Amino acid sequence: MTGPDRPGTDAPQRHAWATGLLSLSIRRSVRGGLGGVWVRGPLPGGGAVLAPNHHSWWDGYVLREVALACGQPFSVLMTARQLARFPFLRRVGALRADEVRAGVRRARAGWLVVFPEGELRPAGPLRGVQPGAAWITRHAGVPLVPAALRVVLRGAQYPEAFVRVGPPVAAADLPGALTALLAELDADLLGSDPEAPLAGYLRLVPGRASRSDRVDWPSRLLAWLTGDRA
Repeated sequence: MTGPDRPGTDAPQRHAWATGLLSLSIRRSVRGGLGGVWVRGPLPGGGAVLAPNHHSWWDGYVLREVALACGQPFSVLMTARQLARFPFLRRVGALRADEVRAGVRRARAGWLVVFPEGELRPAGPLRGVQPGAAWITRHAGVPLVPAALRVVLRGAQYPEAFVRVGPPVAAADLPGALTALLAELDADLLGSDPEAPLAGYLRLVPGRASRSDRVDWPSRLLAWLTGDRA
């Protein structure tokens, strides 16, 4: 994780209307595409580096909505390739992975998400830990917080996002702590009733209700016409 910062990446953004529209689009995407975001564990109340696994397209969006629900500024490091494809994401907190000086400033001001695996990986166990999160944590003087994420389809119509957050750790302990959190989250999911809320998790961000959770008007009309009763 080396290289110069890009000039102006921490400067005030122009065209605030575009930033507002993008923020609204992300929120609608999360709340319309997922059944909700559920969280367990101690969320940091100030500046911090969050170090989650990265096994889902949804991860950055999910953590952004969690941060905003907690009243925390949000930033995330992205690969140069991904940010080149979606440069407008700078408006909602994205930085290129080598913009470490800007990352230090962002971590002091709010939550900075750094995916230790470095890029999107197939769902499963943790696949290596890069040094970037630890480097920024050390220079920013903020906690390093491991977080396990899963976006899964359980017994509802839409997938749900689950975040299990651990207490701050030393850099050397991050791989073990994140591996343990993932194992705990997977065990929670495996042992749960797929049609019931996951015990011990708080629904921090609402989502889209499944048809099984609501009786829509065609169903009510059909039941009335046919006389069907439960």
